[in-house]
Amino acid sequence: MRALLALVLAGAACSACATDGGAARFEIVTGDTSDVTQRISTDLWRRLAPLFDSAAPNRRKKLCIAVGPSALREAAARNAECVLLAAYTSSPVWRALAGHLPPSQATAVFAEPSPDDQLQLVSLLYRRPARVAAIVGPGTAFLRPLLSVGAELYEFAPGDDINRVLNRMAQAEVLLATPDSAVYTPENFRNILLSSYRHNQGVIGFSADMVKAGALASTYSDIEDINAQVVEVAAAYAASGVLAPAQFPRYFRTIINEPVARSLNIRPDSGARGFARRPAKVAP
Repeated sequence: MRALLALVLAGAACSACATDGGAARFEIVTGDTSDVTQRISTDLWRRLAPLFDSAAPNRRKKLCIAVGPSALREAAARNAECVLLAAYTSSPVWRALAGHLPPSQATAVFAEPSPDDQLQLVSLLYRRPARVAAIVGPGTAFLRPLLSVGAELYEFAPGDDINRVLNRMAQAEVLLATPDSAVYTPENFRNILLSSYRHNQGVIGFSADMVKAGALASTYSDIEDINAQVVEVAAAYAASGVLAPAQFPRYFRTIINEPVARSLNIRPDSGARGFARRPAKVAP
């Protein structure tokens, strides 16, 4: 999981193509040759090759599936050759690298959890209305409409002291974290955890690794989850020639840091522990 998180947050691509009469139908673009990346691309190839082989011949652009930020950067630079589907990249990085492209030419399955699912997890954990805060930096300003539905927003600008921001939100019971690289640096995350302990706040992380490091809980999506959704988006494009909008993970499960929960006097029940949405099983 740590390797998968590194792939998501990290900023020479090898590729594989399916062809139809010499014309590429889809391409998997990767930015490294790590074991995790190879697992992702091998599984995607296994699922996508039969799908595109059975699709009717057409003049649609090739579908380029970019696995991770480095691959997204490379694929976005040659977007005239193909339509782009990014995966294993956070929404802020996606917007920075490909957010300028027309929706008809580029889409994504984001790496981090949906704010809606995270807020639902808060409700399941606390089993009562809880005061939720979220820190919004330059990289996540676009999330304001989604976050403001269930959280109080606190601005973080370049040069701000994270401790001052944390002190302003001391009355909140929960901090909903987002993958803003300006806010959640390694040093800031340590301060955030210390502040949350002092103020008896639960931190809802945006990855399983954050929970293992001291956050209270998170929904998270693994390779099977993300790949299943990527294949669904690709299948819709193969059938219709239309790209679905960029989207948060549809499939996920939940991880809870039980010692942290006990320290916060939270007793997760089966509803919280079992909060998940799983894809249909794929035949081996």
